[in-house]
Amino acid sequence: MQAVGDLRARLAAGRGGLLARLTLVKALLASNDLQGALEEAREAAALNPGVAVAAMALGEVLLRLGALPTAIAELQRALRLDPGLERARFLTGRAWLDAGEAQKALEVFESLESAPQIDDLIARAHAIQHAPRSDAGYVRHLFDQFSADYDSRMIGQLAYAAPQILRDLADLIIPGRENLSILDLGCGTGLAGMVFKARAARLDGIDLSPTMVLKARARGIYDSLIVGDIETSLTGTYDLVVAADTLVYLGDLAALFRTVHAHLSPDGYFLFTTEAKDADGFELGPKRRWRHSEAYLREEAAMAGFSVAGLVVASPRTEANQPVPGLAVALSR
Repeated sequence: MQAVGDLRARLAAGRGGLLARLTLVKALLASNDLQGALEEAREAAALNPGVAVAAMALGEVLLRLGALPTAIAELQRALRLDPGLERARFLTGRAWLDAGEAQKALEVFESLESAPQIDDLIARAHAIQHAPRSDAGYVRHLFDQFSADYDSRMIGQLAYAAPQILRDLADLIIPGRENLSILDLGCGTGLAGMVFKARAARLDGIDLSPTMVLKARARGIYDSLIVGDIETSLTGTYDLVVAADTLVYLGDLAALFRTVHAHLSPDGYFLFTTEAKDADGFELGPKRRWRHSEAYLREEAAMAGFSVAGLVVASPRTEANQPVPGLAVALSR
């Protein structure tokens, strides 16, 4: 911390330039003062907009903070200013990897002459490509990017109908049941929460994207919201768990079904939509969304201890102005 104090004093006295400020950023990162490092890196980038190493320093701090869209943008700006800046290229690969964009990360790593722990990073990228679910970093990055106009995009452009489909299914399966404790899995900005709020004595939500959770919180309809993975972060017991257009980011549903079953009341229900697959099993579609067959859903539900209370053909959204084939499912504990 002595070095940090000395560098701050030098800059305050006007005796330090870009090198001193970048050294201060590194010192603050080393001491895990990420907010302090961010302030200094932003100042360096603002004072030196055409200098690649200043953009790289800001990108590195943003990467450490997990602000992946802005980190990637700054690192790409650094490479436009200096295409030969190897560390910026390496950090861009790390950022793509953290964002779950395995192929983009591999393309970067393969272009490097050498880099620390490169073999481990390449192995991690290959593991993401072959995982039976979408990488959490990818999902978080995707929705952090889309959060600003998510509602208008989903409702206006994609005719998003999953929340209302599930509400209609609930009316059929559990007519008249009110004052329920409800958990909204992959709550996003709260579109499903809005539809189910009238039936809730308590409404909680969980989502991987911090920016989507902020949007949901602004609606003022949830009693509790957390940022977390729906397979591993559930707590409490609920009468109804809903997942509108959420399971498309999971291939293998066994772990989720077991988790939800463990957190349902004895007469509880799990309602969700999926995109449909013919024949058996599940598959990753061209839009990087998972599809599930009816046979697979029934098999996994039974293995987790559920009974199928309802299963109907329904399109949760459109793609290129065409309805996406899907299913709406109600499982009872």
